[in-house]
Amino acid sequence: MPILSLILVLVAVGVGLWLINNYIPMDGKIKSILNAVVVIGVIIWLLQVFGILGSLSGATVG
Repeated sequence: MPILSLILVLVAVGVGLWLINNYIPMDGKIKSILNAVVVIGVIIWLLQVFGILGSLSGATVG
């Protein structure tokens, strides 16, 4: 993935999260959970993009 595409995706996710946090009224606990889920998802995606984390398609839960 080209670095420009990577930066554009990160900016889009950041702006989207900022818009949700500022313009959608919700409880502070829900916002913090949403922020944590998005940050964890972005970190996992970045680890996959850079090849540090293998593909999670074969992972099973339970």
